[in-house]
Amino acid sequence: MPGSPEATPLPREQIDASSFRLLVEGVRDYAIYMLDPQGRVVSWNRGAERIKGYEAGEIIGSHFSRFYREEDRAEGLPARTLATALAEGRFEAEAWRVRKDGTRFWAHVVIDPIRDASGTLRGFAKITRDLTERRATEEALRRSQEEFRLLVESVTDYGICKLDPEGRVTTWNAGARRIKGYEPGEILGRHFSTFYTEEDRAAGEPQRALETAVREGRFEKEAWRVRKDGTRFWASIVIDPVRDADGTLLGFAKVTRDITERREAQRELERAREALFQSQKMEAIGQLTGGVAHDFNNLLTAVIGSLELVRKRLPAGDRNLALIDNAMQAARRGGALTQRMLAFARRQQLDPELASVAALVDGMKSLFDHTLGPAIVLDIDCPATLSPVRVDTNQVEMALLNLVVNARDAMPRGGVVAVSAREIVVTAAMAASLSLGEGRYVRLQVKDQGHGMDAATLARATEPFFTTKGVGKGTGLGLSMVHGLAEQLGGRLQLESREGQGTTASLWIPVAGGEAEAPAAPVPATDAARSLAILAVDDDALILVNTAAMLEDLGHEVTIAYSGREALAALASMPHVDLVVTDHAMPGMTGTQLVEAIRRTHPALPVLLATGYAELPNGESTKVPRLNKPFLQAHLARAIADVMQAQR
Repeated sequence: MPGSPEATPLPREQIDASSFRLLVEGVRDYAIYMLDPQGRVVSWNRGAERIKGYEAGEIIGSHFSRFYREEDRAEGLPARTLATALAEGRFEAEAWRVRKDGTRFWAHVVIDPIRDASGTLRGFAKITRDLTERRATEEALRRSQEEFRLLVESVTDYGICKLDPEGRVTTWNAGARRIKGYEPGEILGRHFSTFYTEEDRAAGEPQRALETAVREGRFEKEAWRVRKDGTRFWASIVIDPVRDADGTLLGFAKVTRDITERREAQRELERAREALFQSQKMEAIGQLTGGVAHDFNNLLTAVIGSLELVRKRLPAGDRNLALIDNAMQAARRGGALTQRMLAFARRQQLDPELASVAALVDGMKSLFDHTLGPAIVLDIDCPATLSPVRVDTNQVEMALLNLVVNARDAMPRGGVVAVSAREIVVTAAMAASLSLGEGRYVRLQVKDQGHGMDAATLARATEPFFTTKGVGKGTGLGLSMVHGLAEQLGGRLQLESREGQGTTASLWIPVAGGEAEAPAAPVPATDAARSLAILAVDDDALILVNTAAMLEDLGHEVTIAYSGREALAALASMPHVDLVVTDHAMPGMTGTQLVEAIRRTHPALPVLLATGYAELPNGESTKVPRLNKPFLQAHLARAIADVMQAQR
C-alpha cells in the first residue's frame, strides 16, 4: 500500500513455535507442561491451572514431585517415573495425584523425554488428564457388576446359570450347586442336557428348549430334571436368550427352581379336595338313596301284606297261588334291594354284638365253598387271637360274602381268593392316609388275582348301581352296601386295584374289647295268639289299611289313625289299649315325637315303631322296639309277641 511501511514477515520457525505455544496454552482439558532435566516445572498451560489449581507464577521453578502424594514421594516414585521415561522413551500410568488445595484426583499421566538434535536431554514433556469422574463411573459400574454377581451367586432357592449359544454351561451359582449337586468345576463347560432325563434327551427336548427360546424370546416349562446323584426333582425352568446391542446371540440365561415339595403339596390339596367332593357326593347320593328306599319299603309293605292276606284266603290248589307266590318272591327281592340301598346310605338297622371275626369267617367256609365253585381256591388266614369287634354279624356276613363273590367274578378262569384278618394299630401318621381315626382295628381282607380295575372304575366302585358286570348280572349295590356298613360301624372299606394285578378289598372294623357274646335265646311268641286292642298309626292309607288287615287277620281289635294328633285323640277316647303300632316318618308329628307324647300320658303303654329308616333322633324314643319295613305278617306277629313279653 503506498505510503505505508512494508510488513516484515516473521521467520517460519517463529510462526510455528508461536502457534504451537498458543495451542498448548489454550488447552483446558489436559495439563501440558515441561520439566527441566531435574524435574522442575518450566512451563504451565491453562489446563494445568484448572486441573491442579496452581497459577504459573506459583509453580514454575518447583519440582513436579509436589503433585505426588506424600507416601509416593517417600517411596521415590517421582524419580522412578523420570528414570522410566529416559530408559523406555515414555512413561504412562494412572494414579492418584494432589491438587494445590490438598484434594486428590485420579490422573492419567504421560511423560516423554525431550532431546535436541544432538540427543542432549533438554527436559520432559508431561501431560496429565483428570479421570476422576470417569474412574468414579467405572468404579460404580464395577461395584454394580460385583453386587449383581454376588446377588446371583448368593441366591440358593434358584439355580441360575449362563449357557453359551451351543448350550454349554459358563456360569454356576450357589442355588444351582444346592439344587443339582454339581460344583462349578464339575459342570462348567458341559452341556446343559446333563440335567435332563434320558428319555427327554432321546426325544430332543434340550435342543427344542433352546430353539423355542430363540424363536419366541422365552422358554418356560415344568418337568422332571436329574441331580448329580441321579435322583429326580420336579423343576420349573425358564430360559431366556441373551443378546448384545446388535442382536447377536451371546448365549442363554437359565433359571431353575426345585418345586417338588410345592407340587406334592398341590397334589395333596387336590387329593383332599377330591376326597371332600367324593364324600359330599356320596353323602348326597346316600340321602337320595335312603329316601327312595324308605318310600319303596312302604310300598313293598302294602304289596307283601296284601299278597299274604289274599293267599291265605284262596283255597288250596287254586291256580292263582303260583302267581301270588311269584309276586311275593319278586317283592321279597325288592325288599333285599332296599336293604342294600339303606346299607349304602348307612340307614339300615344294625343289631350289634361282640363277635370274633375268626369265628365268623370259619362259620362261612361251607357257604364259600358252595359259592366259589371248583375253579377257585380259597385261602383263609384269620387268627383266633384277634380281639373281638362289635358288629351286626348278619350284615358283616353279607358284606364278606359280597366281597368273596366279587373276587370270584373277577377270575372267570379260576384262581386264588385269599381271606385274611389282622389286628392293626392305626397311628396318627397313618390315620390321614387311611381316612380312619386313631386306634385298634381288625382289617378283614379279601384279595383276588383277577383282572383288576383302572383308576376311573376304582373311583366309582362304591357308588350305588355302578357295576361292570353287564346288564342283568349285578345290581351295583354290593360294594356300596359294604361301604355303607363299614362307615356305620365306624370303620371304612378300602379298595386297592390295578389293571391286570387283581383287587384287594379291606374292611376296617374298630376293635371293641371284651369277650364275644353268645347269641341271646329267642323270646317265645306267647302273645301272638291273644287278642289285643291295638292302635295302628300311619299317614299312608295303603300301609295303614294293609297293616290293620294283617292285625285283624291275627285276631286283634284294631283302631286306625292317619297322624300323630289323630292317634293322641283316639288314645284319649279308647276305653282300653294294649299296644300302639306307629310309623315313624309322618308329617306334623313323627313317630318318635308321638312316642314321647304317649310316654307323658300312658307311661306303661307298649309301642312298636314300624319304619323304613334306621336313623332316628337321639332320646328315649330310640329305645322303642322297632319293626323294619317291608315286613311279613309273621314278622309283625313276632314283633308284637316280643313287645308284649318284654312288658311282663
